[in-house]
Amino acid sequence: MFEQILLAADGSTSSRKAADVAADIAKKYAAEVLVFHVLERQITEFGAYDVEQPDEASSFVDEIVRALKDAGVSARGEVETAPKGRVPRAIVEAAKEQGAGLIVMGSRSLSEWEELFLGSVTDRVLRLAECPVLSVR
Repeated sequence: MFEQILLAADGSTSSRKAADVAADIAKKYAAEVLVFHVLERQITEFGAYDVEQPDEASSFVDEIVRALKDAGVSARGEVETAPKGRVPRAIVEAAKEQGAGLIVMGSRSLSEWEELFLGSVTDRVLRLAECPVLSVR
């Protein structure tokens, strides 16, 4: 049923909990987990810059991949760059390209104030995805 699982990871507490849930599901279905992180790039009239440090993003993804492998789960990581505001679409497109049967992600990553005005990444992924999305609190 779920041969490929895309775990959208952003470093938040709920994202770490989502990794545990993805591991449980992957074990049950003998699935591979793609730990996927989107590095946002802010584009301005003066140029473009990454919102976070690429090395930190890679380290976080590598840490989760190691933990999944230690738990006996087939896993690999990927960090992709996307313009600010395009994270949900990047997640959905990656899931589609990888043939993921399930997207697992944390339910909270932004502050409540930001979610009020921007909407959460999770909410937008739920609306855009063509496969099931499991939101973990």
